[in-house]
Amino acid sequence: MTAGPLAAVLAGLALWLAFPDHDLWWLAPVGVALLGAATLGAGAPRGFLLGLLAGLAYFGPTLSWSGVYVGKLPWFALATLEALYVAVMSALVGYAGRRLLASGHRPAALLLVPLGWVAQEWARSTTPYGGFPWARLAFSQADSPLAHVARWLGAPGVTFATAVVGVGLLALCWGLAARRPARLLAGALVAAAPFAAGLIPLPTDGRTASVGFVQGDVPQAGLEFNAQRRAVLDNHVRGTLALAERAPDDLTLVVWPENASDIDPFRNADADAEIRAAQSTLGVPLVVGAVLAEPPGASSNVSLFYTGAGEPERYTKLHPVPFAEYIPHREFFAQFTSAADLAGNFVAGDTVGAFEVPASGGSYTALPTICFEVAYDGLMRTSVEAAGDTDSLLLVQTNNATFGYTAESEQQFAISRIRAIEHGRSVVHVSTVGVSGFVAPDGTVTGATGLFTAAQGLGEPVLRHERTPADRLGSAPVVLATALFVLLVLSAARSGRRARVTADPEAPEDQTVA
Repeated sequence: MTAGPLAAVLAGLALWLAFPDHDLWWLAPVGVALLGAATLGAGAPRGFLLGLLAGLAYFGPTLSWSGVYVGKLPWFALATLEALYVAVMSALVGYAGRRLLASGHRPAALLLVPLGWVAQEWARSTTPYGGFPWARLAFSQADSPLAHVARWLGAPGVTFATAVVGVGLLALCWGLAARRPARLLAGALVAAAPFAAGLIPLPTDGRTASVGFVQGDVPQAGLEFNAQRRAVLDNHVRGTLALAERAPDDLTLVVWPENASDIDPFRNADADAEIRAAQSTLGVPLVVGAVLAEPPGASSNVSLFYTGAGEPERYTKLHPVPFAEYIPHREFFAQFTSAADLAGNFVAGDTVGAFEVPASGGSYTALPTICFEVAYDGLMRTSVEAAGDTDSLLLVQTNNATFGYTAESEQQFAISRIRAIEHGRSVVHVSTVGVSGFVAPDGTVTGATGLFTAAQGLGEPVLRHERTPADRLGSAPVVLATALFVLLVLSAARSGRRARVTADPEAPEDQTVA
Protein backbone atom coordinates (compact mmCIF):
# COMPACT_ATOMS: atom_id res chain seq x y z
CA MET A 1 0.00 0.00 0.00
CA THR A 2 1.43 3.36 -1.05
CA ALA A 3 1.64 6.35 1.26
CA GLY A 4 -1.64 7.94 0.13
CA PRO A 5 -3.92 4.91 0.70
CA LEU A 6 -2.07 4.05 3.90
CA ALA A 7 -2.58 7.59 5.22
CA ALA A 8 -6.29 7.39 4.29
CA VAL A 9 -6.81 4.10 6.13
CA LEU A 10 -4.89 5.34 9.16
CA ALA A 11 -7.01 8.50 9.09
CA GLY A 12 -10.22 6.47 9.25
CA LEU A 13 -8.93 4.27 12.06
CA ALA A 14 -7.79 7.32 14.05
CA LEU A 15 -11.26 8.84 13.71
CA TRP A 16 -12.89 5.60 14.89
CA LEU A 17 -10.64 5.43 17.96
CA ALA A 18 -11.57 9.00 18.90
CA PHE A 19 -15.14 7.88 19.71
CA PRO A 20 -16.47 5.95 22.70
CA ASP A 21 -15.75 3.47 23.93
CA HIS A 22 -12.09 4.04 23.03
CA ASP A 23 -12.38 7.76 23.88
CA LEU A 24 -9.05 8.81 22.36
CA TRP A 25 -10.51 12.20 21.40
CA TRP A 26 -7.13 13.66 20.47
CA LEU A 27 -6.91 11.22 17.54
CA ALA A 28 -9.75 13.01 15.72
CA PRO A 29 -7.52 15.96 14.66
CA VAL A 30 -4.80 13.45 13.75
CA GLY A 31 -7.28 11.64 11.49
CA VAL A 32 -8.28 14.92 9.85
CA ALA A 33 -4.60 15.78 9.29
CA LEU A 34 -3.85 12.39 7.73
CA LEU A 35 -6.82 12.56 5.38
CA GLY A 36 -5.99 16.15 4.45
CA ALA A 37 -2.40 15.15 3.74
CA ALA A 38 -3.57 12.30 1.52
CA THR A 39 -6.16 14.26 -0.46
CA LEU A 40 -4.98 17.88 -0.75
CA GLY A 41 -3.37 18.04 -4.16
CA ALA A 42 -4.57 14.55 -5.10
CA GLY A 43 -7.15 15.65 -7.66
CA ALA A 44 -10.80 14.65 -7.74
CA PRO A 45 -10.71 10.96 -8.81
CA ARG A 46 -7.86 10.00 -6.47
CA GLY A 47 -9.33 12.15 -3.71
CA PHE A 48 -12.63 10.29 -4.03
CA LEU A 49 -11.00 6.87 -3.73
CA LEU A 50 -8.82 7.93 -0.81
CA GLY A 51 -11.83 9.46 0.93
CA LEU A 52 -13.80 6.26 0.40
CA LEU A 53 -10.99 4.23 1.96
CA ALA A 54 -10.86 6.57 4.94
CA GLY A 55 -14.63 6.57 5.28
CA LEU A 56 -14.87 2.79 5.31
CA ALA A 57 -12.09 2.54 7.89
CA TYR A 58 -13.91 5.22 9.91
CA PHE A 59 -17.54 4.16 9.78
CA GLY A 60 -17.07 0.42 9.49
CA PRO A 61 -15.93 -0.11 13.08
CA THR A 62 -17.64 2.98 14.52
CA LEU A 63 -21.08 1.81 13.35
CA SER A 64 -20.47 -1.91 13.89
CA TRP A 65 -23.23 -1.88 16.54
CA SER A 66 -25.79 -1.40 13.76
CA GLY A 67 -25.28 -4.98 12.58
CA VAL A 68 -25.18 -6.81 15.90
CA TYR A 69 -28.63 -8.38 15.51
CA VAL A 70 -29.72 -7.57 11.95
CA GLY A 71 -26.67 -8.94 10.16
CA LYS A 72 -23.72 -7.63 8.22
CA LEU A 73 -25.52 -6.37 5.11
CA PRO A 74 -27.39 -3.45 6.79
CA TRP A 75 -24.21 -2.55 8.71
CA PHE A 76 -22.07 -2.55 5.55
CA ALA A 77 -24.72 -0.61 3.64
CA LEU A 78 -24.91 2.10 6.30
CA ALA A 79 -21.12 2.34 6.68
CA THR A 80 -20.68 2.56 2.90
CA LEU A 81 -23.35 5.23 2.54
CA GLU A 82 -21.70 7.35 5.23
CA ALA A 83 -18.26 6.74 3.69
CA LEU A 84 -19.49 8.05 0.34
CA TYR A 85 -20.04 11.48 1.88
CA VAL A 86 -16.41 11.53 3.03
CA ALA A 87 -15.42 10.39 -0.46
CA VAL A 88 -17.28 13.25 -2.15
CA MET A 89 -15.79 15.74 0.31
CA SER A 90 -12.31 14.38 -0.36
CA ALA A 91 -12.85 14.55 -4.13
CA LEU A 92 -13.74 18.24 -3.85
CA VAL A 93 -10.83 18.90 -1.49
CA GLY A 94 -8.52 17.06 -3.88
CA TYR A 95 -9.83 18.93 -6.90
CA ALA A 96 -9.80 22.42 -5.39
CA GLY A 97 -6.76 21.88 -3.19
CA ARG A 98 -4.61 20.87 -6.14
CA ARG A 99 -5.41 24.08 -7.97
CA LEU A 100 -5.09 26.35 -4.96
CA LEU A 101 -1.74 24.86 -3.95
CA ALA A 102 -0.47 25.17 -7.51
CA SER A 103 -1.44 28.84 -7.64
CA GLY A 104 0.26 29.53 -4.31
CA HIS A 105 -2.88 29.87 -2.19
CA ARG A 106 -1.81 27.51 0.56
CA PRO A 107 -3.98 29.01 3.38
CA ALA A 108 -7.08 28.78 1.19
CA ALA A 109 -6.23 25.19 0.32
CA LEU A 110 -5.88 24.29 3.97
CA LEU A 111 -9.16 26.07 4.81
CA LEU A 112 -10.93 23.67 2.46
CA VAL A 113 -10.46 20.87 4.99
CA PRO A 114 -12.39 22.21 8.04
CA LEU A 115 -15.03 23.83 5.85
CA GLY A 116 -15.40 20.56 3.95
CA TRP A 117 -15.90 18.59 7.15
CA VAL A 118 -18.72 20.89 8.27
CA ALA A 119 -20.38 20.76 4.84
CA GLN A 120 -20.00 16.98 4.60
CA GLU A 121 -21.50 16.38 8.03
CA TRP A 122 -24.40 18.69 7.25
CA ALA A 123 -25.07 16.75 4.03
CA ARG A 124 -25.08 13.33 5.65
CA SER A 125 -27.12 14.66 8.60
CA THR A 126 -29.95 15.69 6.28
CA THR A 127 -29.89 13.26 3.34
CA PRO A 128 -31.29 10.80 2.43
CA TYR A 129 -34.57 10.31 4.32
CA GLY A 130 -33.64 12.97 6.85
CA GLY A 131 -30.02 11.85 7.19
CA PHE A 132 -27.99 10.03 9.81
CA PRO A 133 -25.85 12.44 11.87
CA TRP A 134 -24.07 9.81 13.97
CA ALA A 135 -20.29 9.79 14.48
CA ARG A 136 -19.74 13.45 13.64
CA LEU A 137 -16.35 14.83 14.68
CA ALA A 138 -18.07 16.96 17.33
CA PHE A 139 -19.46 13.90 19.07
CA SER A 140 -15.98 12.50 19.65
CA GLN A 141 -14.99 15.55 21.69
CA ALA A 142 -17.13 15.32 24.84
CA ASP A 143 -13.99 14.95 26.99
CA SER A 144 -11.96 17.49 25.00
CA PRO A 145 -11.49 21.21 25.69
CA LEU A 146 -12.84 21.68 22.17
CA ALA A 147 -16.28 20.65 23.46
CA HIS A 148 -16.61 24.18 24.91
CA VAL A 149 -16.94 25.53 21.35
CA ALA A 150 -20.43 23.97 21.29
CA ARG A 151 -21.73 26.79 23.49
CA TRP A 152 -20.75 29.36 20.88
CA LEU A 153 -21.09 27.63 17.51
CA GLY A 154 -23.01 24.44 18.23
CA ALA A 155 -21.97 20.95 17.21
CA PRO A 156 -20.88 22.15 13.73
CA GLY A 157 -18.52 24.57 15.45
CA VAL A 158 -16.92 21.74 17.41
CA THR A 159 -16.42 19.82 14.18
CA PHE A 160 -14.84 22.91 12.60
CA ALA A 161 -12.55 23.47 15.60
CA THR A 162 -11.48 19.81 15.59
CA ALA A 163 -10.68 19.96 11.89
CA VAL A 164 -8.81 23.27 12.34
CA VAL A 165 -6.55 21.55 14.86
CA GLY A 166 -5.99 18.84 12.27
CA VAL A 167 -5.12 21.43 9.63
CA GLY A 168 -2.70 23.03 12.08
CA LEU A 169 -0.97 19.66 12.56
CA LEU A 170 -0.77 19.24 8.81
CA ALA A 171 0.68 22.73 8.35
CA LEU A 172 3.15 21.98 11.13
CA CYS A 173 4.35 18.87 9.29
CA TRP A 174 4.63 20.77 6.04
CA GLY A 175 6.63 23.48 7.77
CA LEU A 176 8.99 20.86 9.17
CA ALA A 177 9.41 19.24 5.75
CA ALA A 178 10.05 22.58 4.06
CA ARG A 179 12.28 23.79 6.94
CA ARG A 180 10.37 27.05 7.09
CA PRO A 181 10.34 28.32 10.73
CA ALA A 182 7.64 30.90 10.03
CA ARG A 183 5.27 28.28 8.64
CA LEU A 184 6.21 25.93 11.45
CA LEU A 185 5.16 28.57 13.98
CA ALA A 186 1.98 29.35 12.06
CA GLY A 187 1.01 25.67 12.04
CA ALA A 188 1.62 25.37 15.77
CA LEU A 189 -0.51 28.45 16.47
CA VAL A 190 -3.36 27.20 14.30
CA ALA A 191 -3.28 23.79 16.00
CA ALA A 192 -3.31 25.35 19.46
CA ALA A 193 -5.78 28.20 18.92
CA PRO A 194 -9.09 26.27 19.17
CA PHE A 195 -8.10 24.90 22.57
CA ALA A 196 -8.41 28.44 23.95
CA ALA A 197 -12.16 27.80 24.07
CA GLY A 198 -11.50 25.33 26.88
CA LEU A 199 -10.18 28.18 29.03
CA ILE A 200 -13.56 29.94 28.98
CA PRO A 201 -15.64 28.62 31.91
CA LEU A 202 -19.08 27.28 31.11
CA PRO A 203 -21.99 28.59 33.21
CA THR A 204 -23.64 26.09 35.53
CA ASP A 205 -25.56 28.47 37.76
CA GLY A 206 -29.27 28.23 38.41
CA ARG A 207 -31.74 26.68 40.78
CA THR A 208 -31.91 22.93 41.04
CA ALA A 209 -34.70 20.37 41.08
CA SER A 210 -34.77 16.86 42.46
CA VAL A 211 -35.27 14.42 39.57
CA GLY A 212 -35.15 10.64 39.36
CA PHE A 213 -34.87 8.11 36.56
CA VAL A 214 -35.53 4.39 36.30
CA GLN A 215 -33.43 2.07 34.16
CA GLY A 216 -35.53 -1.07 34.32
CA ASP A 217 -33.39 -3.41 32.20
CA VAL A 218 -34.83 -6.04 29.83
CA PRO A 219 -35.04 -9.83 30.02
CA GLN A 220 -32.59 -10.20 27.14
CA ALA A 221 -30.63 -8.04 24.74
CA GLY A 222 -31.46 -7.93 21.06
CA LEU A 223 -34.38 -7.42 18.74
CA GLU A 224 -36.56 -9.85 20.67
CA PHE A 225 -36.51 -7.84 23.90
CA ASN A 226 -40.03 -6.57 23.18
CA ALA A 227 -41.36 -10.10 22.89
CA GLN A 228 -41.30 -9.92 26.68
CA ARG A 229 -42.68 -6.42 26.85
CA ARG A 230 -44.78 -7.09 29.93
CA ALA A 231 -41.60 -8.01 31.80
CA VAL A 232 -40.00 -4.74 30.63
CA LEU A 233 -42.97 -2.74 31.93
CA ASP A 234 -42.93 -4.67 35.20
CA ASN A 235 -39.19 -3.99 35.58
CA HIS A 236 -39.76 -0.25 35.34
CA VAL A 237 -42.69 -0.33 37.77
CA ARG A 238 -40.58 -2.35 40.19
CA GLY A 239 -37.70 0.11 39.84
CA THR A 240 -40.06 3.04 40.40
CA LEU A 241 -41.37 1.56 43.63
CA ALA A 242 -37.78 1.03 44.81
CA LEU A 243 -36.95 4.63 43.90
CA ALA A 244 -40.01 5.92 45.79
CA GLU A 245 -38.75 4.32 49.00
CA ARG A 246 -35.62 6.48 49.03
CA ALA A 247 -36.84 9.54 47.14
CA PRO A 248 -36.38 12.93 48.87
CA ASP A 249 -39.41 14.93 49.92
CA ASP A 250 -38.72 17.55 47.26
CA LEU A 251 -38.70 15.10 44.32
CA THR A 252 -40.34 16.78 41.31
CA LEU A 253 -40.13 14.33 38.40
CA VAL A 254 -39.25 10.74 37.48
CA VAL A 255 -38.33 9.66 33.94
CA TRP A 256 -38.65 6.26 32.30
CA PRO A 257 -36.79 5.48 29.04
CA GLU A 258 -38.02 4.88 25.52
CA ASN A 259 -39.92 1.58 25.15
CA ALA A 260 -40.46 1.25 28.89
CA SER A 261 -44.05 0.33 28.00
CA ASP A 262 -44.43 -1.24 24.58
CA ILE A 263 -47.90 -2.22 25.74
CA ASP A 264 -50.18 0.62 24.68
CA PRO A 265 -51.63 1.96 27.96
CA PHE A 266 -54.52 3.62 26.10
CA ARG A 267 -55.69 0.22 24.83
CA ASN A 268 -54.59 -2.04 27.70
CA ALA A 269 -56.27 -1.21 30.98
CA ASP A 270 -53.88 -3.32 33.06
CA ALA A 271 -50.81 -1.52 31.70
CA ASP A 272 -52.46 1.84 32.31
CA ALA A 273 -53.36 0.84 35.85
CA GLU A 274 -49.82 -0.32 36.57
CA ILE A 275 -48.30 2.94 35.33
CA ARG A 276 -50.82 5.06 37.22
CA ALA A 277 -50.22 3.12 40.42
CA ALA A 278 -46.47 3.69 40.11
CA GLN A 279 -47.04 7.42 39.53
CA SER A 280 -49.41 7.62 42.46
CA THR A 281 -46.84 6.01 44.74
CA LEU A 282 -44.29 8.60 43.68
CA GLY A 283 -46.72 11.48 44.10
CA VAL A 284 -44.94 13.46 41.35
CA PRO A 285 -45.21 13.51 37.54
CA LEU A 286 -43.85 10.51 35.65
CA VAL A 287 -42.59 10.61 32.04
CA VAL A 288 -43.09 7.24 30.34
CA GLY A 289 -41.62 6.10 27.04
CA ALA A 290 -44.35 4.09 25.30
CA VAL A 291 -45.46 2.68 21.97
CA LEU A 292 -49.04 3.42 20.90
CA ALA A 293 -50.98 1.39 18.37
CA GLU A 294 -52.07 4.45 16.42
CA PRO A 295 -52.89 5.81 13.93
CA PRO A 296 -54.75 2.81 12.45
CA GLY A 297 -52.32 0.42 10.80
CA ALA A 298 -49.27 2.18 12.24
CA SER A 299 -47.51 2.93 15.53
CA SER A 300 -46.29 5.98 17.44
CA ASN A 301 -43.18 6.27 19.60
CA VAL A 302 -44.19 8.62 22.39
CA SER A 303 -43.35 10.22 25.71
CA LEU A 304 -46.36 10.28 28.03
CA PHE A 305 -46.55 12.76 30.91
CA TYR A 306 -48.54 11.27 33.78
CA THR A 307 -49.51 13.73 36.52
CA GLY A 308 -52.28 11.75 38.23
CA ALA A 309 -54.98 13.96 36.77
CA GLY A 310 -56.76 13.01 33.56
CA GLU A 311 -55.18 11.69 30.38
CA PRO A 312 -51.42 12.13 30.07
CA GLU A 313 -49.95 14.72 27.77
CA ARG A 314 -47.90 13.26 24.98
CA TYR A 315 -44.97 13.98 22.71
CA THR A 316 -44.74 11.89 19.55
CA LYS A 317 -41.28 11.35 18.10
CA LEU A 318 -40.73 13.85 15.30
CA HIS A 319 -38.05 11.89 13.46
CA PRO A 320 -38.61 8.12 13.34
CA VAL A 321 -35.44 6.35 12.23
CA PRO A 322 -35.56 5.15 8.60
CA PHE A 323 -34.75 1.47 8.11
CA ALA A 324 -35.42 0.84 11.80
CA GLU A 325 -38.71 2.38 12.89
CA TYR A 326 -39.99 2.42 9.33
CA ILE A 327 -38.76 1.25 5.94
CA PRO A 328 -38.96 3.59 2.97
CA HIS A 329 -39.79 1.53 -0.13
CA ARG A 330 -40.13 -1.59 2.02
CA GLU A 331 -40.97 -3.88 -0.89
CA PHE A 332 -37.79 -2.93 -2.71
CA PHE A 333 -35.43 -3.44 0.23
CA ALA A 334 -37.15 -6.68 1.27
CA GLN A 335 -35.68 -8.21 -1.91
CA PHE A 336 -32.18 -7.84 -0.44
CA THR A 337 -32.60 -8.61 3.26
CA SER A 338 -35.17 -10.24 5.50
CA ALA A 339 -34.28 -7.59 8.11
CA ALA A 340 -36.63 -5.26 6.24
CA ASP A 341 -39.52 -7.17 7.78
CA LEU A 342 -38.21 -6.48 11.29
CA ALA A 343 -38.65 -2.71 11.05
CA GLY A 344 -41.77 -1.07 12.41
CA ASN A 345 -44.30 1.20 10.77
CA PHE A 346 -43.95 4.26 12.95
CA VAL A 347 -45.30 7.67 11.99
CA ALA A 348 -43.84 11.05 12.88
CA GLY A 349 -45.38 13.55 15.25
CA ASP A 350 -45.87 17.20 14.41
CA THR A 351 -45.56 19.00 17.76
CA VAL A 352 -42.52 19.69 19.94
CA GLY A 353 -42.80 18.24 23.43
CA ALA A 354 -42.80 20.53 26.48
CA PHE A 355 -44.09 19.26 29.82
CA GLU A 356 -44.71 21.73 32.67
CA VAL A 357 -43.45 20.27 35.94
CA PRO A 358 -44.64 21.77 39.26
CA ALA A 359 -41.88 22.58 41.76
CA SER A 360 -41.64 24.49 45.03
CA GLY A 361 -39.46 27.17 43.47
CA GLY A 362 -41.79 27.57 40.52
CA SER A 363 -42.66 25.24 37.68
CA TYR A 364 -40.12 24.28 35.02
CA THR A 365 -40.28 22.68 31.58
CA ALA A 366 -39.12 19.16 30.79
CA LEU A 367 -38.23 18.81 27.10
CA PRO A 368 -38.49 15.20 25.85
CA THR A 369 -36.29 13.88 23.08
CA ILE A 370 -36.49 10.27 21.94
CA CYS A 371 -33.41 8.19 21.09
CA PHE A 372 -31.53 9.20 17.91
CA GLU A 373 -33.28 12.59 17.84
CA VAL A 374 -30.52 13.84 20.16
CA ALA A 375 -28.11 13.71 17.20
CA TYR A 376 -30.12 16.17 15.06
CA ASP A 377 -29.13 19.81 15.50
CA GLY A 378 -32.41 21.32 14.37
CA LEU A 379 -34.59 19.07 16.51
CA MET A 380 -32.63 19.85 19.66
CA ARG A 381 -32.61 23.57 18.95
CA THR A 382 -36.37 23.59 18.30
CA SER A 383 -36.94 21.70 21.54
CA VAL A 384 -35.04 24.29 23.58
CA GLU A 385 -36.89 27.11 21.84
CA ALA A 386 -40.18 25.54 22.94
CA ALA A 387 -39.34 26.29 26.58
CA GLY A 388 -39.19 30.02 25.88
CA ASP A 389 -37.93 31.98 28.87
CA THR A 390 -38.85 29.36 31.47
CA ASP A 391 -36.34 27.22 33.32
CA SER A 392 -35.99 23.86 31.62
CA LEU A 393 -34.02 20.66 31.28
CA LEU A 394 -33.63 18.17 28.45
CA LEU A 395 -34.84 14.58 28.68
CA VAL A 396 -33.20 12.03 26.38
CA GLN A 397 -35.18 8.78 26.50
CA THR A 398 -33.62 5.88 24.65
CA ASN A 399 -33.63 2.12 24.29
CA ASN A 400 -30.22 0.57 23.67
CA ALA A 401 -31.30 -3.05 24.17
CA THR A 402 -31.24 -3.65 20.41
CA PHE A 403 -27.50 -2.91 20.25
CA GLY A 404 -26.26 -5.26 22.96
CA TYR A 405 -22.90 -4.77 24.65
CA THR A 406 -21.53 -2.35 22.06
CA ALA A 407 -20.22 1.21 21.98
CA GLU A 408 -23.58 2.60 20.79
CA SER A 409 -24.77 3.47 24.30
CA GLU A 410 -21.61 5.38 25.18
CA GLN A 411 -21.60 7.11 21.79
CA GLN A 412 -25.14 8.33 22.36
CA PHE A 413 -24.36 9.47 25.90
CA ALA A 414 -21.44 11.51 24.52
CA ILE A 415 -23.87 13.27 22.16
CA SER A 416 -26.03 14.25 25.14
CA ARG A 417 -22.96 15.75 26.78
CA ILE A 418 -22.26 17.95 23.73
CA ARG A 419 -25.93 19.00 23.65
CA ALA A 420 -25.81 20.02 27.32
CA ILE A 421 -22.95 22.42 26.56
CA GLU A 422 -24.47 23.62 23.29
CA HIS A 423 -27.79 24.60 24.86
CA GLY A 424 -26.64 25.38 28.40
CA ARG A 425 -29.12 22.85 29.80
CA SER A 426 -28.92 19.89 32.10
CA VAL A 427 -29.77 16.57 30.48
CA VAL A 428 -31.46 13.58 32.07
CA HIS A 429 -30.34 10.73 29.82
CA VAL A 430 -32.19 7.49 30.57
CA SER A 431 -32.00 4.15 28.78
CA THR A 432 -33.82 0.87 29.26
CA VAL A 433 -30.48 -0.89 29.73
CA GLY A 434 -27.90 1.89 30.15
CA VAL A 435 -25.98 4.06 29.90
CA SER A 436 -28.17 6.45 31.94
CA GLY A 437 -27.13 9.45 33.99
CA PHE A 438 -27.32 13.18 34.66
CA VAL A 439 -25.35 15.65 32.53
CA ALA A 440 -24.67 19.17 33.80
CA PRO A 441 -24.69 22.24 31.50
CA ASP A 442 -20.89 22.02 31.29
CA GLY A 443 -20.99 18.41 30.10
CA THR A 444 -19.90 16.81 33.37
CA VAL A 445 -21.64 13.58 34.36
CA THR A 446 -23.06 12.24 37.62
CA GLY A 447 -24.85 9.01 38.42
CA ALA A 448 -23.84 7.14 35.26
CA THR A 449 -25.06 3.53 35.18
CA GLY A 450 -23.68 0.38 33.63
CA LEU A 451 -25.07 -1.70 30.78
CA PHE A 452 -27.83 -4.27 31.25
CA THR A 453 -28.42 -3.64 34.91
CA ALA A 454 -31.52 -2.49 36.75
CA ALA A 455 -30.76 0.89 38.32
CA GLN A 456 -32.46 3.97 39.66
CA GLY A 457 -30.89 7.41 39.79
CA LEU A 458 -31.57 10.51 41.84
CA GLY A 459 -30.00 13.85 41.04
CA GLU A 460 -30.26 17.60 41.41
CA PRO A 461 -29.91 18.93 37.86
CA VAL A 462 -29.56 22.66 37.36
CA LEU A 463 -32.50 24.40 35.69
CA ARG A 464 -31.62 27.18 33.27
CA HIS A 465 -33.43 29.32 30.72
CA GLU A 466 -30.74 31.25 28.85
CA ARG A 467 -30.37 31.14 25.10
CA THR A 468 -26.74 30.34 24.38
CA PRO A 469 -24.88 32.01 21.51
CA ALA A 470 -25.27 28.73 19.61
CA ASP A 471 -29.05 28.87 20.11
CA ARG A 472 -29.14 32.44 18.81
CA LEU A 473 -26.99 31.66 15.76
CA GLY A 474 -29.04 28.59 14.89
CA SER A 475 -28.03 27.07 11.57
CA ALA A 476 -25.99 30.11 10.50
CA PRO A 477 -22.54 28.54 11.20
CA VAL A 478 -23.19 25.46 9.08
CA VAL A 479 -24.77 27.52 6.28
CA LEU A 480 -21.83 29.93 6.27
CA ALA A 481 -19.22 27.16 6.33
CA THR A 482 -20.92 25.30 3.49
CA ALA A 483 -21.24 28.45 1.41
CA LEU A 484 -17.55 29.29 1.93
CA PHE A 485 -16.57 25.76 0.98
CA VAL A 486 -18.55 25.99 -2.26
CA LEU A 487 -17.06 29.42 -3.03
CA LEU A 488 -13.53 28.10 -2.48
CA VAL A 489 -14.15 25.17 -4.81
CA LEU A 490 -15.58 27.48 -7.48
CA SER A 491 -12.70 29.91 -7.02
CA ALA A 492 -10.23 27.07 -7.45
CA ALA A 493 -11.97 25.97 -10.64
CA ARG A 494 -11.56 29.47 -12.06
CA SER A 495 -7.91 29.67 -11.03
CA GLY A 496 -7.33 26.27 -12.62
CA ARG A 497 -8.45 27.62 -15.98
CA ARG A 498 -5.98 30.48 -15.73
CA ALA A 499 -2.90 28.53 -14.76
CA ARG A 500 -1.37 25.16 -15.52
CA VAL A 501 -1.76 22.81 -12.57
CA THR A 502 1.60 21.74 -11.13
CA ALA A 503 2.71 20.15 -7.87
CA ASP A 504 3.28 22.43 -4.89
CA PRO A 505 7.09 22.64 -4.66
CA GLU A 506 7.08 23.21 -0.88
CA ALA A 507 4.80 20.38 0.15
CA PRO A 508 6.08 16.85 0.62
CA GLU A 509 5.93 14.80 -2.59
CA ASP A 510 2.58 12.87 -2.42
CA GLN A 511 1.15 15.42 0.10
CA THR A 512 1.18 12.92 2.94
CA VAL A 513 2.54 12.84 6.45
CA ALA A 514 2.40 9.07 6.67
